[in-house]
Amino acid sequence: MEERGNKTIMCSVLFLDIVGYSKKSVAGQISLKDRFNSYLSAAIRDVPVTDRIILDTGDGAAINFLGDVEDALKAALGLRESLLNEKPDADHPLQVRMGINLGPVRLVRDINGQPNIVGDGINVAQRVMGFADAAQILVSRSYYDAVSRLSPQYAGMFHYQGSRTDKHVREHEVYAIGHPGDKTTRRIKIPVVAGQARSILAGALQRVKSDWNSVAARLDALISLMITRFRQAEFRQRALYVSAAAVPLLLLIVLLTNLSRHGEVPAMPTGMGEQTVKTTQPGLAVAPVAPVPAGSDVKAQGTIPAHSPTVRKPGMKKNVESKTAREKPKDKLEGKPKSKHSENQAKKINKNNIEKNAAVATSSGSKDAYISVTCIEGTEVYVDGVRKGRIGSLPLTVLVQPGKHTVIVSHAIRGIFTRSVELNSGMTVHIKPSLCN
Repeated sequence: MEERGNKTIMCSVLFLDIVGYSKKSVAGQISLKDRFNSYLSAAIRDVPVTDRIILDTGDGAAINFLGDVEDALKAALGLRESLLNEKPDADHPLQVRMGINLGPVRLVRDINGQPNIVGDGINVAQRVMGFADAAQILVSRSYYDAVSRLSPQYAGMFHYQGSRTDKHVREHEVYAIGHPGDKTTRRIKIPVVAGQARSILAGALQRVKSDWNSVAARLDALISLMITRFRQAEFRQRALYVSAAAVPLLLLIVLLTNLSRHGEVPAMPTGMGEQTVKTTQPGLAVAPVAPVPAGSDVKAQGTIPAHSPTVRKPGMKKNVESKTAREKPKDKLEGKPKSKHSENQAKKINKNNIEKNAAVATSSGSKDAYISVTCIEGTEVYVDGVRKGRIGSLPLTVLVQPGKHTVIVSHAIRGIFTRSVELNSGMTVHIKPSLCN
């Protein structure tokens, strides 16, 4: 070493940096540095003491290899292997960035009389290390050219990463060390992608900000011009400007007024999930309705599913009643009996038919079920948002598939009743809302 002391020589330099070292507490820094020194000593134990010079940088180290050029590569791989074998649940995870360079250095003595290294070789190694991510090894172009020629095995370990620019506007071509698919590749993949995503997002935000500033400046100039012309205009011209601005506003007000007076709430498209359209009626408190157990009634209040058909407001009472009076029964079951005795008899017959159908469906293994709704004449029944008919003098029976269904009973005057039922095969559920009493 003494013979080399007065010469500028070419040597390989391994520069190491502990990630996040300065942000740790004193206890954390001591833990990181102790483990770092232990792993580094194990990585360079095969290198003769006379062929290496170690510089402690506080949050890392710089090792100068004066012998074989491949010693730096072996030491970096050994240190990386030790770091990857650490327990992942450590209190202070140790992550190290590594950079290797082959360049000119000069051997000198520091203030304590110990051997030291200065020169461009160690400076470039530090710059290359600064481009690396946690647990990544990057090498300079000069080191790659030297080591990749030693053996095909070494040549296959390097992956070109492109050209990087340091803070002194100096270009550096860098190569990463690691076989495709090894633990290092998997470990650094996420930080690299995250860094690229942040860069792309920052560029997009910058472009959006620039475009917005340009549009805002133009709008500000246009508004200023309009205000200036308005102030300079005569009385008649000002009246024209005001009229031109007022006409669209009046049209919008008229349109909104007509929509508010419209008597129907349009049906929402299906597939809206659990969203609901709420309608307020005089004398009715509208609130969300939870699933109702079978056999119980609720008041005339609730929510209308998004896929339910249109519901008329109380203002349409006369039209609904007149239309109901003009409509004729569609079948014999909905016809009005001539006497109370015949009405009771018809209800009894209808009930027997429903129970008979349920028994037949159960015995034959049918998958059908029934929902029977009893209410005032003219009341409309919806199952799962689909209109099933209007109740006459007899209960309305609906054939459905087994499972969970939502039943809505709507009366133009008394309000809306909602209930969720769950039916098994051959089961019949009887519903009589309290608004129907």
